Order: sequence, then structure tokens, then C-alpha cells
Amino acid sequence: MNLRPSPYQITAFTYVARERSFSRAAQQLNVTQSSVTQHVAKLERTMGTLLFVRRRDGVELTRAGNELFQITERLTTLEQLVTEKVNDYGALTDGHIRIIANAPRPAMPIIARYGELFPKVNIDFTLYDWASSMSLLADRKVDIAIVTEPQESKALFTRELRRTVYMAHMRHDHPLAQAEKLSLSQLQSDTLILPEDGSLTQKIARRKIEKYDLDFYRIIRTTTFPMVKEAILHGLGIGLLLENSLHPSEKLSAVPIIEMPEEYRDCIAVPSDKQDLKLIRSFLDVAVEAKAEQSF
Repeated sequence: MNLRPSPYQITAFTYVARERSFSRAAQQLNVTQSSVTQHVAKLERTMGTLLFVRRRDGVELTRAGNELFQITERLTTLEQLVTEKVNDYGALTDGHIRIIANAPRPAMPIIARYGELFPKVNIDFTLYDWASSMSLLADRKVDIAIVTEPQESKALFTRELRRTVYMAHMRHDHPLAQAEKLSLSQLQSDTLILPEDGSLTQKIARRKIEKYDLDFYRIIRTTTFPMVKEAILHGLGIGLLLENSLHPSEKLSAVPIIEMPEEYRDCIAVPSDKQDLKLIRSFLDVAVEAKAEQSF
């Protein structure tokens, strides 16, 4: 006899998988944590396997849990769409949206404006490298990603925000800071600062270094774009970053690079079936307004 899980078990499991926490899932569902725990436990008994590995700082999906989440997350999204159509929402008063980006800008200005317009919507925002961002999107573990040159996929809806180029960022008192343009060869005697493995920036920089047969005697790799900025400000070297990827600073100068004239697209990317959710649609609208005003 085939046992069929209840809708409550599926919903409880999906929210725990989304939030990576039983307590946060309970808060989102407005139920007790024990209720969520019981529903997940019953689902695990029905399937005959663990769906989560419990850890001190939250939970982690098992292989079986991850495979199930790929299905149930889509089902929950569809249910949300149905609910919104039936209730015909007027104002967006609450909700929870998960956003990631591979650089502070243009993400931060858009999120700031969205927070002002919809103060009751809870926002989770984290920076990830490009490869991790694409993986999180593919696994449906985030709602929105603001990334440079997202992978083309039928499963993703993308919208271009702006086009930008790579520039050499350095302290304003650096000897090369006043140059109109620089060649990569001029930077070889300095320390090059790049984001971590998995970043699009590191991939492109190394491709250019190999193409032009350059030899940088020292390359410092940091974890995120803000860390690159801090390293530059502390005089550790010169960073290769997209123009306007960081908040402007009077202490920094950015100089165009002769060998890197290519434009790259900063885009919003969301799972295709989520683009009509009211939370997602409202964020896209704010991004379009910001783009029209060139405010990021």
C-alpha cells in the first residue's frame, strides 16, 4: 500500500528546508515548533529515511531531502500563486524574501529602496561568489540573485539592470591613481587583489593574465568584494573590480584597463516559476524604477 504524505507534512518540510531551521519555519507558518517537528518526523517515517541532519546552527538537507525539496518547493510556489490569485491581494503587508548577490552594488541600493516601500517584508541578504550564487539558484534555495552574467537557463528569468566594465581600483594616493588608462602589464610590479575562488572576477582576471602572458609576483585572494575594498584601503595592493560594484569612496580611484574593455551585464535572476509571486514582482518593479533613475 502506497502511503501519501499530508499537505501539512509537505508544507512543514518545505519551510524547514527553505529556512534551514525548525524554529524559523514555525514562525513563517505561524504554528508551534513542535507541530513542524511532528509533521517532518511523520514524513521521514513514511519515506523511511532522514530528510535533515540536525546541527547546532540549524539543519542541513540529506540527499533524499534535497531531492524532495526540488519538487516540494515548486509545489509550494504554485500554492502561493493560487492563494494570491484567490485573495487578490491589495497591498503587500508582509512576507519573507531571500536575496543573494555577488557584489554589494547594485544590490544594496535596490534592497534599501524596497525596504522603505515594504517595511513589513523580512529580507535575508547574503553575498556569495558567482559559482555559489548559480548553484543556490539552481537548487531553489534563494528567491532572487543579483549577479553578473548569470547562466542562461529556461529555469531562470533574468532582467538586465546595467552594463559595466572592469577597472583597476586603488588608493587615491597610489602613483597610478591619476592615469587615464592602464595596461595590465603596468600592474605586474604591484600586488593584485582578487575575490575568492568561484568568483567571475577571478576567472576573467586569470584568463586575461594567461592570454597576455603576464606574471604577477603576488596575488591576494579574499572572501568577498567588501574584503577586496578593505584590502585596497589598507594599502595591500590593486584590486580588479567591476566599476561601481562597491560604494563610492573618496579614498579610492578606479582606472580603466586597456585589455579589459568588455561590458558585463549585472542582472536580476529568479526561478522562472517564481517571477509572478507578488513578493518577487514587487522587487522587480523596484529594480526597474531604480534602473530608470540610474540610482545604483
